[in-house]
Amino acid sequence: MKKYYFVFCKEDLLLEKTNDGGYTIPLQEIPPVALKPWTNVMNITPLDGVEVKAYSIDAPVTDDARYEMCPLRQSYYLLSRPLYLKAGKCQELLYWDHNTRYCSVCGSPMRMDTDISKKCTECGKEIWPQLSTAVIVLIHKGDEVLLVRAKNFKRDFYGLVAGFVETGETLEEAVAREAFEETGVTITNIRYFGSQPWPYPCGLMVGYHADYVSGDIHLQKSEIAKGGWFSKDNLPNIPEKLSIARMLIDDWLSTQ
Repeated sequence: MKKYYFVFCKEDLLLEKTNDGGYTIPLQEIPPVALKPWTNVMNITPLDGVEVKAYSIDAPVTDDARYEMCPLRQSYYLLSRPLYLKAGKCQELLYWDHNTRYCSVCGSPMRMDTDISKKCTECGKEIWPQLSTAVIVLIHKGDEVLLVRAKNFKRDFYGLVAGFVETGETLEEAVAREAFEETGVTITNIRYFGSQPWPYPCGLMVGYHADYVSGDIHLQKSEIAKGGWFSKDNLPNIPEKLSIARMLIDDWLSTQ
């Protein structure tokens, strides 16, 4: 029976070239890259009734004309949306598998117990994959929105205020806190927009719109390099299409 095989070398995904010049994920009966004795092939939830497998390889595939290695982020533009989303889930689980080889309590080896859990071989501690939840917000002030350029951005574009949710706070409280910490402004009317898996490496982004109340912009220098209010006719470079930051901006741009 044919299965989808999501094969990763670090952050790069193995893509299969199609006859029409496109790309897909290998769908076949046997793994497209030979397995090593130590390879852990993970069982992932099926896609449209088709079994899904994921595993890591030590070196990229470079000598087979059928295949091409591609960074997961760039695969968004080459794969269908269902395949891209499934690739993200596979990468997250492989990352979790790689980083949970030993028990955090006693140091003994961990072993797979179910498809999404492990158990310590000595003390029996059980673990499951965990997500890092983050919020992201587009702040409105009349006809303008607040855009910022984080110091960790590798390219010169402006995104949105964002940050991780802390223990003991609601999502909305995290939105208000991050807005004030990063820019010095207070906000209100925090309203949910949508959420997005963010497998870089194991995140969940929760997006919001919010309205400005008060405060001058005072950027958090440790995290934000630039920031300001922008209207629709003077936008800087903005995030690429795959991100919820861009979805929030496009949602604003689509309004009159």
